[in-house]
Amino acid sequence: MQIWVGLGNPGAQYALNRHNVGFMAVDAIAEVHGFDPWKKAFQGWSAMGRIGTDRILLLKPATFMNESGRAVGEALRFYKGVREDVTAFHDELDLAAFKVKVKTGGGTAGHNGLRSTEAHIGNSFRRVRIGIGHPGHKDRVTGHVLGNYVKAEMDPLADMLGAIAAEAPRLAAQDDVRFMNEVSLRLQA
Repeated sequence: MQIWVGLGNPGAQYALNRHNVGFMAVDAIAEVHGFDPWKKAFQGWSAMGRIGTDRILLLKPATFMNESGRAVGEALRFYKGVREDVTAFHDELDLAAFKVKVKTGGGTAGHNGLRSTEAHIGNSFRRVRIGIGHPGHKDRVTGHVLGNYVKAEMDPLADMLGAIAAEAPRLAAQDDVRFMNEVSLRLQA
């Protein structure tokens, strides 16, 4: 059982925030791969499904970003998994907008959702880093991260989410390099 968690904040007012792109990514995966309907579980919402032969639990914590790790830890304990079974989809300020990179472990770069997840399950989980770009000055970071995607960004956002969902089988198979390459190729087309 793999646990793929989208990091974000619950509530309609946050739905289009750049900080919620992790929620958007797991929503796209659920839709494209025909996952079960979302239900309340593990201090959030979960959807069960398969990608290829791999069973995957998608999770959107309802604990707000700063406490995301509580939901992740609860799901991991329930399924008797190990932290390497967890993949977190999250916004990445220091990555160009709509670029997607994958890594395992590493720092939190000030991301409260990653910090909370690390506090609850340790560091060696996989991260799908979804670029939101940097606004250029540290005084503008909070407004940028918590701001909504603007109209001009909607098509590139939809293309990127579609590419992530389409290439999810490569993530399920632990082929991170091929996943990144194929997502990049789809976005260049």
